[in-house]
Amino acid sequence: MSFKDFVFGDTIARYLLDAAGDSVGLQLVPANMAALIVPRRERLNGLPEIDAIPDIGVVPADTVGSLVHVKLVGDPYTEGFAQGRTMLDSPSNRRFRLLRQSVEQRTQDMTVVTELKDQTGLRIEHHLRRRSPQHVFEVQSRFFNESDQPVTLELLTSFALGGITPFDAADAAERLRVHRFRSAWSAEGRLETASIEKLHLERSWSGAGGFSERFGSIGSMPVRGWFPFAAVEDTVAGVTWGAMLYWAGSWQMEIFRRHDSVVIAGGLADREFGHWLKRLAPGESLQTPTAVLACVQGDLNVLCDHLVAHQIVAAEPQPKVEQDLPIIFNEWCTTWGLPTHERMKALAQRLKDTPTRYFVIDAGWFRSPGIDWCTGHGDWNPGKELFPEGLEATAAEIRRHGFIPGLWFELETVGDSSTAFSLREHLLARDGVPLTVRHRRFWNFNDPFTIEYLSRKVIDLLRRGGFGYLKVDYNETIGIGCDGAESLGEGLRQQILGIYAFFDRIRRELPDLVIENCSSGGHRLEPSMLSRTAMSSFSDAHELVEIPIIAANLQMLAPPHQLQIWAVLHKKDSHRRLIYSLAATFLGRMAISGEIDILTPEQMQLLRMSQEFYQRCAPVIRHGVSRRFGQRNESWRHPRGWQVVRRVSLDNHHILCVVHTFADSPGEVSVPLPDHHFCHISETLIEPDAQALIRDGQLVIRPTGDFSAAVVMLRAD
Repeated sequence: MSFKDFVFGDTIARYLLDAAGDSVGLQLVPANMAALIVPRRERLNGLPEIDAIPDIGVVPADTVGSLVHVKLVGDPYTEGFAQGRTMLDSPSNRRFRLLRQSVEQRTQDMTVVTELKDQTGLRIEHHLRRRSPQHVFEVQSRFFNESDQPVTLELLTSFALGGITPFDAADAAERLRVHRFRSAWSAEGRLETASIEKLHLERSWSGAGGFSERFGSIGSMPVRGWFPFAAVEDTVAGVTWGAMLYWAGSWQMEIFRRHDSVVIAGGLADREFGHWLKRLAPGESLQTPTAVLACVQGDLNVLCDHLVAHQIVAAEPQPKVEQDLPIIFNEWCTTWGLPTHERMKALAQRLKDTPTRYFVIDAGWFRSPGIDWCTGHGDWNPGKELFPEGLEATAAEIRRHGFIPGLWFELETVGDSSTAFSLREHLLARDGVPLTVRHRRFWNFNDPFTIEYLSRKVIDLLRRGGFGYLKVDYNETIGIGCDGAESLGEGLRQQILGIYAFFDRIRRELPDLVIENCSSGGHRLEPSMLSRTAMSSFSDAHELVEIPIIAANLQMLAPPHQLQIWAVLHKKDSHRRLIYSLAATFLGRMAISGEIDILTPEQMQLLRMSQEFYQRCAPVIRHGVSRRFGQRNESWRHPRGWQVVRRVSLDNHHILCVVHTFADSPGEVSVPLPDHHFCHISETLIEPDAQALIRDGQLVIRPTGDFSAAVVMLRAD
């Protein structure tokens, strides 16, 4: 085995080549730990269970896994009892040999392009790119059919990162841990950590068995079950490898093991997992979704810091109004799908002296008498009884009170009470039948009629009404896929690309429009959608006690300033409850809803004071590094204990601490302050009877009891 190193600042990209030249693998190593890499054992011979087999020959301990895994229809399938569990490491990989490797160097980035080719003219390009000063790599695979025959793909990975871990000579027993994040409706981002052994991924004794933990999401809600993220940590060396996919359709990740080394691989969901086949005629090609990889000397927190920082850069091209993190009012939890001109006018009047900037009219503005909002969408005609003077008049009234008006659409689906529901030839189908789920059908985003229709109904309405904010909701999933291509999964892939193109069209035609990404809350909290929008609804946990838990989870997976956190306020709420709700919004973007028009003057004063404090905290929320502390039970619906999220500004001048207690809270909680900081408390949002103080290098909070909260801003001396 030989290797070639490329140094990218603090990380070495090592390309491994086996002796026969049949396989090229990719390994990432912290540059300052290269000297700690240990020589790997080459064979299992010498172990009693191996030597007991007559005429066994050489049994390799490890092999070079490919940096791109591919499976072609007609080739044999993966051996090692693997069918149905993984398509990685198939014999198709061994068709491809290294053709060439080149480096593209530009001022701010460097790309290594590795080309593999088989004897028939099939070619694969693997692109590994790093942009300075970031600490992550962007990776894509591109497959070219330069042969004279069509081929059909069953698997093509975006990435495969092998050689984990190079700091152990053998199979790294009891030192590797896998980190993933589960997700469910209104319960997003639960961290799951398990050892390789607990996942039953110890290597087989002879290498005859190929094992994989394959997971992902099928359909058009990519964060439904899992986030598109995986990490492996070497707890002895203190190094963590991880990856995140940028894709809004069916995807998969795998932790793969056959020999000593562990492999992380991922990309489009394959034929087994995602019903995907792709036929390429001679001259055609396919590019995979982007994956972002990182290798850090540190733990999961450090890895996530780097992956999230890359998302911030990707999402930067947003309207200028977004720079200071404007506060949102959304009337969904106020009218619950029954907005009217008069109610919007009253709410705008009540909010006009607050720092609120966006005023969003949510679902139901198109309702006809006797038609529910969730079945009547798709025609997008404003309800005449709700808005007798037209929606434009309501938007003008909102602007007159000093707000930027916003409007809700679920533009990718149509309800069964709409006329659009009957336009079968322009809607997605499966097995020749319109794809229908929960009173909804789905527009075909590769149909020119759909694009023209939605441009007229959505873009033109927003422009005509002077709306500066668009909330895009999405309340069902396409599932395994749709007709129109060589496989259901490929039909879905093409639909996702069409959806991307329409989002890009909206931004191109309305460059000052602020777009919110919502999918029943957090079902689309993945980087490709985050980069196309200014912010995302963090969850549908509108006013649940677990809001601070979910919001803290998501800071490890997305930039906080892109996570819209609900604070639903009621007149009956106690002062403690109001602070509990408002404090949670300091973990992301403050979004207000509820009975704003009937709150007491004292409650409105608390809201206004909290919003003004939030504005002063916005720079730290936008640019900072977070860590969570606390002691909690496993239940989110019935939480006990406490948590503190400490966020340090990038210039190290400010520290924002958001404190929440749950049931059975202690009389005092504390969080360590960074060693190099000598701080004083500059401002708080806290109950009158609670206390915040600094003692022995820690911020100490004495809460008033269960389900209380505080926000503390500290300034470094």
